[in-house]
Amino acid sequence: MPRAIQTYVRSVEAANRRVGRVAMYIVLVMAAILFWSALSKTFFLPSLWTLEMAQFAMVAYYLLGGPYSMQLDSHVRMDLLYTKWSPRTRTWVDCFTIVFLIAYLILLLYGGASSAEYALKYGERAHSAWRPYMAPIKILACVGIFLMLLQAFAMLFRDIAKLRGEEI
Repeated sequence: MPRAIQTYVRSVEAANRRVGRVAMYIVLVMAAILFWSALSKTFFLPSLWTLEMAQFAMVAYYLLGGPYSMQLDSHVRMDLLYTKWSPRTRTWVDCFTIVFLIAYLILLLYGGASSAEYALKYGERAHSAWRPYMAPIKILACVGIFLMLLQAFAMLFRDIAKLRGEEI
């Protein structure tokens, strides 16, 4: 594989590894939010912000950790046939199916970017008692989708190299 593609794959995977390792700790943030929610409902006045903030933390955890999960090959996969195939057949199938993932992520990023732009332009707020601004979570979602798109291309390049008998 050309040096530029090898550099791309290594750079994207290093960035996603760092982001994914940080994203793992968002679960602790979410647990703290839910713990505070339980305490405030029991001993004080219920907090208005806890449910949505826990949802925002889960979105951040899921979207920022997704590319790292894909990199580690620890995502959910239908294994009815996949595990019975040879490694070469699996690589061919991965090359074929990742094209659909890339197309989906491009469309998702396009929609997410237009939604984030709208949220920034008009100061969109959630329809709840707390009424948080939606732009930060929509921008974070776009960042997560973009990182997943970069990782999908890195996986495609890695699979093509494997088919050629090379390793990146």
